[in-house]
Amino acid sequence: METCKLTLRGQEYELPVIEGTEGEIGIDIRKLKETTGALTYDPGYGNTASCRSSITYIDGEKGILRYRGYPIESLAGKFPFSQVAYLLIYGELPTPEQAREWRRELTLNSFIHQSMVNIFDNFPPNAHPMSILSSMIAAMPSFYPNYEKEDINTIIARIVGQAKTIAAYSYKKSIGEPYIYPRTDHSYSANFLRMMFASPAEEYFVPKVFEKALDLLLILHVDHEQNCSTSTVRMVGSSMANLYVSISAGISALWGRLHGGANEAVLNMLQMIYADGRNYKKYIELAKKKDSGFRLMGFGHRVYKNYDPRAKLLKEAVDNIFNEIGINDPLLEIAKDLEETALRDDYFIEKKLYPNIDFYSGILYRAMNIPTQMFTVLFSIGRIPGWIAHWLEMRNDPETRIHRPRQIYVGPKERLPHI
Repeated sequence: METCKLTLRGQEYELPVIEGTEGEIGIDIRKLKETTGALTYDPGYGNTASCRSSITYIDGEKGILRYRGYPIESLAGKFPFSQVAYLLIYGELPTPEQAREWRRELTLNSFIHQSMVNIFDNFPPNAHPMSILSSMIAAMPSFYPNYEKEDINTIIARIVGQAKTIAAYSYKKSIGEPYIYPRTDHSYSANFLRMMFASPAEEYFVPKVFEKALDLLLILHVDHEQNCSTSTVRMVGSSMANLYVSISAGISALWGRLHGGANEAVLNMLQMIYADGRNYKKYIELAKKKDSGFRLMGFGHRVYKNYDPRAKLLKEAVDNIFNEIGINDPLLEIAKDLEETALRDDYFIEKKLYPNIDFYSGILYRAMNIPTQMFTVLFSIGRIPGWIAHWLEMRNDPETRIHRPRQIYVGPKERLPHI
């Protein structure tokens, strides 16, 4: 076994080295405290691998993203979201027969327990849809109390199937309209859009271009390695908490503005620039000044030091969709001008700041008339299959132990109170 050497206070220690299938190297420090008496210090866990995973591979320097080995470019726009969700959860793309059965399971599990439907009436009218989504999924074990004995595949289909219905109902609740039940002849994305926009008085016929666009958005969000929300799901699940509450915890983590709310911030920024006479060059210059207080939202990523491959796919999709349906959105023109100018600017080139997925996703949601408070909800729906895949992987990993990070104590030494 390959090892590396650590010298600490004059004493030398050997630590095992592990290597991933793409050449990633990790130093195994599981026995570091036991052998050296020392801990590692890594705020935010930016240099700590908490697990070995076979789900998603990212190379931020080269702009690579793969799900189960498949490049994102080979999946997005070529498979429906339901099939990519199956790939993440079960490890392989479904056969035609498996795809039909999986879609059937998701459709049958789209319908919410009637007692759960009644709970919606008790949320305040202005309750945020993310709060409702997280709360309702956390409440599921109360309505399906045999979860400890149920087949895990039934629970998976129930969560994935009902998530879009809960999300659509949360929107209907916020605008005071009656809930629309799912249809068995609609795809996953089409069902969600219909439940959002149909009413008892008027049917909503889902444009095919919107159905494909939502499929693309959900696929691009389905997983992204050990991010904040995914790590939260794994941490909660490591205590042997059930899948429902683990997913609910992931939704809560995603709700944070530093994680799932960035596309809304991009849209707000573009609207601000539009209101300022479309003077995008002014904001490029402000972004380069540390003391300006302005940040160019949607540029840069903690992982990617190249063009986010998801942003490339989205940019192309936005152009095609807008041309097909004849939308002329001034915010899209501002976004393109910002991108073109920034990518030629030495400041952005030197710092490797490229557009990320949030830069164009908000514009696409806006084109489909999705309200901004639903942006992060749709992020959650897309990410749920990825969270499920990580929860399953964590549960089936013999090396899994309850997550319990350590700390470096910097408080007072022992002292006694004055009496």
